Amino acid sequence: MKNNIKRISELTGFSPATISNALNNKRGVNKDTAERILKVAQEIGYVSSVKVNSIKFVIYKRDGLVVADTPFFAALIEGVDQACRDAGYDTVIYTINQGEQEHRLRIQDIIRDNSAGILLLATELTREDMKIFEHTRCPLVVMDAWFENMAFDTVLANNEDSVKDAVNFLFDKGHREIGYLSGNVHTRNFVDRGTGYRKAMAEKKVPLNPDYRVRLTPTMDGAYKDMCQYLGAGPKLPSAYIADNDIIALGAMKALKQFGYKIPKDVSIIGFDDLPFSEISSPGLTTIKFFQKEMGRVAVQRLVEKIKTNGVINSKIQISTQFIERESVKDCNKFEI
Repeated sequence: MKNNIKRISELTGFSPATISNALNNKRGVNKDTAERILKVAQEIGYVSSVKVNSIKFVIYKRDGLVVADTPFFAALIEGVDQACRDAGYDTVIYTINQGEQEHRLRIQDIIRDNSAGILLLATELTREDMKIFEHTRCPLVVMDAWFENMAFDTVLANNEDSVKDAVNFLFDKGHREIGYLSGNVHTRNFVDRGTGYRKAMAEKKVPLNPDYRVRLTPTMDGAYKDMCQYLGAGPKLPSAYIADNDIIALGAMKALKQFGYKIPKDVSIIGFDDLPFSEISSPGLTTIKFFQKEMGRVAVQRLVEKIKTNGVINSKIQISTQFIERESVKDCNKFEI
């Protein structure tokens, strides 16, 4: 401990007393100084002597359009809670709403407490939002997002490859005009899924038609209303769409049916997530199943590993998905009488 403080003092030029105060979250050290000290401490592998005995599950909502009260996130929370209990850690759940005036102060209080590891649900967060977490002094694992050139452990779905597989499936069914229903908010998941779509189409040497990409609000009602507005202009439609998630797909399906389109006879649709109501929709939604509970379990496992080993090497873990074929995709290879 003393040798670590001495080394940090030599590297930063601050006194050992200042180093100790910063590392132990005591008052009297300004923000810039504390951040510089914590960064150097992290770089040299400084290990806190404080024992971590609980896990904070931080659900961070930027706008709440994606991270909402849906079966997807209910299953994720259940998976995290069960995995924490299995590992012998208490779970404390925090919900941070960026619209709240005091949200940054709440975050600072959370990351200053080095007696608890942090699982951060970062689905809606941007790189700028993540900067406040860069110099946290406690073990941290980011879930459902990743950020290039930022040193975080991350666990998320294999989004890009999953959507590429969906494009290949549509090609096997004879579809060549394939559109994309994208969420109109920025999330890493949506970005990577859109990338998978574009790469797969490029590999098939099919040029993208910008008219076949429709941006929709990622809520059931929002996607329905936005799709109705789009269809009201009488556009030419592709033979199939892939959607950023099931909620967007189901909202769009409702609008298409209202405008007289038959699914999958006129338009095919593939979703992402495999929410419970996707199986009972009419027709049943073909989709990409993501294992939320498994993501929660793996994230907790990685966090516990960091807690026990004081690990400083970060990793990006992608959870595999499963393609679920139901009734919302037409087989264009079959002859229709």
